[in-house]
Amino acid sequence: MSQYYKVPRQANWNFNPDQKNNWKLSRSKLDLFLQCPRCFYLDNRLGIKRPPGFPFNLNSAVDHLLKKEFDIHRAKNKKHPLIEKYGVDAVPVSHEKLDEWRENFKGVRYEHPKTGLTIMGAIDDLWINSNNEYIVVDYKSTSKDGKIEALDQDWQIGYKRQMEVYQWLLRQNGYKVSNTGYFVYCNGIKDKKAFDAKLEFDITLIAYEGNDNWVEKGIIDAHQCLLSENIPESDSECDYCRYFDVRGNVFK
Repeated sequence: MSQYYKVPRQANWNFNPDQKNNWKLSRSKLDLFLQCPRCFYLDNRLGIKRPPGFPFNLNSAVDHLLKKEFDIHRAKNKKHPLIEKYGVDAVPVSHEKLDEWRENFKGVRYEHPKTGLTIMGAIDDLWINSNNEYIVVDYKSTSKDGKIEALDQDWQIGYKRQMEVYQWLLRQNGYKVSNTGYFVYCNGIKDKKAFDAKLEFDITLIAYEGNDNWVEKGIIDAHQCLLSENIPESDSECDYCRYFDVRGNVFK
């Protein structure tokens, strides 16, 4: 049996409509619902998750190093050079809950009263501006030709929703949050003459004006999906659904 893909999950991990146990709806689960309600239902009601991708360990290393770097300036209550370069009114903020908010499986949490679900998401960083508004910051890393200056690809809608869920979560916890969030985007440089055991990055700061108006409805719709006894129809835009449908037809 594969050590990476075990299905179904243990039953106590799944959403159970007969139990009220503050089941956790993470930011990534909510995004999965918006991508494909069928895959969301199979995963979180029946415990049959999508096959996992390979872990992006280099991305995790970049995230870790960025946190360490910004924390140096946080401790001094000073702007990071990237913030200075882009003229942003912000400094990395010290907050007693920041370590918890950054930790996977903890993160920022809110018990949603209409559904009884615990909504959660782990942020990368938090800044504050001169109006005492918290600013959500997310780190991204890749390696592409050209400079990355905008989130202009269709698939990057997930990045935008991610930012908006974090903003919504902080607001539900009573914090004043700026609509403007920032992506610290690290792009690996590929045109160096030699590797020399060193990977260098161009780093871009991308501002994004979030709008979290969709989040409340998204949570309620996801909850209604989980309460249903009927598996949603396949989504023609979902590659996973298309694969399973074609595979099923082959073995009929």
